[in-house]
Amino acid sequence: MTRPTKQEWAFLVAQAVATRGECSRRQVGAIIIDANGRIAGAGYNGSYPGGPNCLKGECPRGASDVEPGSSYDTGPGTCHAVHAEMNALLDVSDRSRLKGSTMYVTTEPCGGCLKILKNTAIERVRHPGQA
Repeated sequence: MTRPTKQEWAFLVAQAVATRGECSRRQVGAIIIDANGRIAGAGYNGSYPGGPNCLKGECPRGASDVEPGSSYDTGPGTCHAVHAEMNALLDVSDRSRLKGSTMYVTTEPCGGCLKILKNTAIERVRHPGQA
C-alpha cells in the first residue's frame, strides 16, 4: 500500500466533506490547508444552520420551473445555499492561517467564489480539472 501525496490526501478529504452537502443536484466540498499542512477550515454546499434542506425536498430551485442555466442568485428559483468555498472560509477561526494556504475544491470554483477568494490571503486554489 502506498501513501497518498499531500495533494491526493487533500482531495480525498475534500471529497469526504462533500458527502455532507445538502444540494440534491451537486455535492461540493472544500478544505483549506494552511502553510503548515494542517486543515484550517472545511465546508460543503448547503443552507444556513436550521435552514431549508434540499435533500428533504425544500429546494426552491427544484420546485420552480426556471430554465436550466438561469441565475441561482436572483429571480425565481433563487438558491439559498452557500457554496462550499465560502463555508470553508467561514470555518476558519484564525484568519492568519490563510496566509500561504491552499484551498482544495472537488470541482472548479464559480466566478463569484474565485472573485472572493482572490481577496483573501489564500495563495492557491486547486481543483481536479487543472492541468
